[in-house]
Amino acid sequence: MNTLKDRLEELMAEHGLTTQQQLADFAGVSKGLVGQWFNGSTGLGAKPLLAFGKKTRFSTQWLADGTGEKYQADSTSKPIESNATAFAVVETWQDGTPLNDAECEVPFLKEVRLAAGSGSFEAADFNGYKLRFHESSLRRKGINPKDVVCVSADGNSMEPVFPDGATLGVDTSQKHIKDGKIYAINHDGWLRTKILYRLPGNRIRIHSYNEDEHPDEEVDASDIQVIGRVFWWSVLD
Repeated sequence: MNTLKDRLEELMAEHGLTTQQQLADFAGVSKGLVGQWFNGSTGLGAKPLLAFGKKTRFSTQWLADGTGEKYQADSTSKPIESNATAFAVVETWQDGTPLNDAECEVPFLKEVRLAAGSGSFEAADFNGYKLRFHESSLRRKGINPKDVVCVSADGNSMEPVFPDGATLGVDTSQKHIKDGKIYAINHDGWLRTKILYRLPGNRIRIHSYNEDEHPDEEVDASDIQVIGRVFWWSVLD
């Protein structure tokens, strides 16, 4: 299995950490919070992700949700990771630009921004912009290109994994919530990107990486509409 507990135990083994207290000291957090990581009741926030990104060779993306490359491409690079190279060439263009045989195109709704904080959503017509994806890479992950839409994140609640302005790929066919995965959701008219956890009583816990500024929320499942799972993002400075 590839749970947060599994990933943290791998990090601990590589760095000679044998107790949860040692991991807490390493990350600069409390032992109680580490216990919550291990029992699956909460995910990694911005502070420990930054610490792990600086002190280890593990990528923040892999530590956060188990996806993407396990290790940072460059151990001296910044801890913010992107899995862009696995899927797409981040270049927008409008109809008329030819594709090669290995590529497919998906809509990029540049004027539609998902609130990764508490921003509001304004609908906009598709403007003709698209992103090129490697079709074989999508299909290896079980993703149909026809189900993919790309948008821009808005806000700082998901830093450091993806910051304000990051380009996000959403698989609109994946609406079933798997604990700890990132989803685009419609929450009372707001479009947001959040980590979701199922709770008893048909409740949902909404979690942000930047938990210091954006504490967890609990809502009824009927209060949100899952648009799709965020499977890819790209950060360009």
